[in-house]
Amino acid sequence: MRPIAALCSVSAIAMTVPAYGQTAARENRATEAEVDSSDPSDVIIVSARRRDEDVQDVPLVVSTVTSQSIEKLNLQNFTEVQGLVPGLQLSTAATGVGASAQIRGVTFDINASTQPSVEFYFNDAPITASYVLQQMYDVEQIEVLRGPQGTLRGRSSPSGSITVTTKRPDLQDFGGNISMSGNDIGGLNFKGAIGIPVIKDVLAVRAAGVWDESEANRVRTVNSGLDGRDPHAQTGGGRVSALFQPVDWLRLSGVYQRTDTNYRQYDQYASYELVNPAAPASPQMITPRDRLSIKESPTDADQRFDLYNWRAEARFGGQALIYQGQYADSHIVSVNNDDAANFFAGFDNTSTIDSNSDTTSHEIRLQNEDRIFGMFDYVLGYFNLKQDSATSILSETPIALPPFAGGGLAAVSPITIQTGQIIKESSVFGNLTAYLGENVRLSGGLRYIHLKSPANNLTLSGPGFTSALPGAIEVDDKKLIYSATAQYFVSPDVMVYAGTGTSYRPGPTIVGNYSLAQSDRQREFTFLKAETSTSYEFGIKSSLLDKRLRLNVTGYHQKFKNYPYKLTGPVYFQDFFFNTVTGVVEPRVTPLAQFGASVPVEVNGVEAEIAFKVTPQFDVGLVASYSLGKIKNGAVPCDDINQDGIPDILTTAPTLDQVQTAYGANYVGACQVNQRSSNQAPFSATVQAEYFLPVSSKADFFARGLFTFLGDSLNDPTNLYDDLGSYGILNLFAGVRDPNGAWEVNLFAKNVLNKTVATSFQRSATTGYQELQPPTFQTTIGRTASSPYSIITTNAPREFGLNFRFAFGSR
Repeated sequence: MRPIAALCSVSAIAMTVPAYGQTAARENRATEAEVDSSDPSDVIIVSARRRDEDVQDVPLVVSTVTSQSIEKLNLQNFTEVQGLVPGLQLSTAATGVGASAQIRGVTFDINASTQPSVEFYFNDAPITASYVLQQMYDVEQIEVLRGPQGTLRGRSSPSGSITVTTKRPDLQDFGGNISMSGNDIGGLNFKGAIGIPVIKDVLAVRAAGVWDESEANRVRTVNSGLDGRDPHAQTGGGRVSALFQPVDWLRLSGVYQRTDTNYRQYDQYASYELVNPAAPASPQMITPRDRLSIKESPTDADQRFDLYNWRAEARFGGQALIYQGQYADSHIVSVNNDDAANFFAGFDNTSTIDSNSDTTSHEIRLQNEDRIFGMFDYVLGYFNLKQDSATSILSETPIALPPFAGGGLAAVSPITIQTGQIIKESSVFGNLTAYLGENVRLSGGLRYIHLKSPANNLTLSGPGFTSALPGAIEVDDKKLIYSATAQYFVSPDVMVYAGTGTSYRPGPTIVGNYSLAQSDRQREFTFLKAETSTSYEFGIKSSLLDKRLRLNVTGYHQKFKNYPYKLTGPVYFQDFFFNTVTGVVEPRVTPLAQFGASVPVEVNGVEAEIAFKVTPQFDVGLVASYSLGKIKNGAVPCDDINQDGIPDILTTAPTLDQVQTAYGANYVGACQVNQRSSNQAPFSATVQAEYFLPVSSKADFFARGLFTFLGDSLNDPTNLYDDLGSYGILNLFAGVRDPNGAWEVNLFAKNVLNKTVATSFQRSATTGYQELQPPTFQTTIGRTASSPYSIITTNAPREFGLNFRFAFGSR
């Protein structure tokens, strides 16, 4: 291990922004040599406005991560991209259902069943985050666009969009690449690609794949219990692409991708007394660094994702007619241990989630390639999407004997919950950019959206009963959104701009309240209103010192109406369930349901980038983001046992009598709040650099570094013990490479300082159950068992490893 650490330490000076850039026009990417995109003097080509442009000419913030960046920093899972893009938070859920992205001061939870605040696109077609937040391979470029999106691309989103472009087949040259990585914590990663011009200049194919194995979150259980196996994750994926160009004016392409992931992992725990001095002492002290769990069995999940993406382009008279289609199908099954407090020794009540989803989208657009009258660019198009999802949940409620009878497990009450949703969206859109002389550009866009989703039911069933609850209200919305920007070029290298834009998302149904009797207040916090937002942005982009220095700064203000705020922590409420053992509908107190609220939110922020080529061999730079979103006097669900209208800070679960006394027929508390709208750290920054030194005509020595810093975060305002202090993660890389990029040997150390941070620290873990009541033992009462431990999450552990890459031909 010492040689790895010694080599990596050479790059301790290396800290700057992500390698941003693309020097080749997109049509020729596959055939042109790769260029070191960390060089600020490179022309950075992006397609943020559906045409290839220098990013310094685009009037919005675009963070670009290229294939070179991915290779140099040995990024394997897509979630690692957040370490390069300040303000971006990418997450996946242990159940396999719940991948999401957050940016610019607002959060998003998949359980809210609304459109994401940040949309993903795969090869120009919209896709859910679960397909993307997997192992990365053969990716050409990732673009993170900030601010309201939708007048030019796919669906309306208030905070931004992330586009992923895979490498295309090469019509002229044979080529490919291989990459192999291993680390000291049980991780192995193999990926590669090969491209073949079947008929030169006419037909080409490309095949790529990945195989990854790791120890998942590396959390192990302190209990041998029911299933003491170690955590494990395995992903296998493949992609086949074809490009057909029978004549110069026509291009046809298609992609098929399959990803299979299976894993088992335990929730991570820590002793609650570490943060709460009043908490009872835990039998065994567990710290975040221990990476331990008190659960006896893990969460097991299997995920399958199939994706078909196709495209046709016809060019004539300086115009381009483009059709983009996609079909995506997923199937996710997970078995989750719900005995969070490990109350029942030798038994774990579980919930089994079986989720199926398929989405089909079509888009056709007409746009110019030659400027109209020498001064106009335009895009006109039609978009259509249909999404169909169905979920089945088998949930178990434990029935326990009373304490005087031993308190052991008496029976299990199973309930099956089934729900589904269909969304149909169609829209027409257009955008026009006017070039007024050399210095002024004006741009405006519109999208008219028609979204429909029929009402549906939640069906609950078990031995001896079936019940239907409202699952979602009918949506039939028609909405017009717009965007407008003005640019002024002070000089060819300095541009200032101002812009405004709006967004729309349909009113969601918060998924997760399965109570057989629901109050008006519960429904208010379940069926939310449609959201709209308006954003204002002002920025400056500059390339100075003969383009060796790049300096960009942007400020923005965004105001939301009916933002669908989803609670980050649970609240206790009264629900009703059918006890299949006693045959009676019974009340209980539980924190397991999901609730949200339609609230006003305002976001203010600043984003900045500086990149400097110090010498021809040394690049350094910084990207920083500050974004603060606040709820402005919004009514949200809360714990309010003392009935003062202020969210309580609870350390133990309330009793059923307490909840009934406090909330009566409302069943859940409500409070007016002014608080953060996201648990993200408002400030974050990345610093990255690279230095290389030729050691011969055939080899360069290099040293690279990436430092990611996150500021203080308050997290859940009703939890005194989960506030997060600032911290930074340092990754170092060193090795040798071919000057032309044909091969590289890369020794890396990620989280080299072994920083371990509890990024979330929940209240005491609890298990809900029913207790049989004497003398008849034909009724039960809801009970909650609390644990001296809390469920937490932490950042990734330190790892040392080796990566070898080899490329040949067109690569």
